[in-house]
Amino acid sequence: MLSWTLTFLVVAIIAGLLGFTGIAGAAAGVAKILFFVFLVLLVVSFAAGAIRGKTPR
Repeated sequence: MLSWTLTFLVVAIIAGLLGFTGIAGAAAGVAKILFFVFLVLLVVSFAAGAIRGKTPR
């Protein structure tokens, strides 16, 4: 999921440099949403591991 976030971030930066502001804004918005989904899933994964008593690898 983090790789998709970075992909959309790169697309947003390139589109912004080329002047495609609409596409850049949309790609940045998608990257932001994917990043927050990634963070939520990461926290849930760590919490589930802590409840089960396993240490992260």
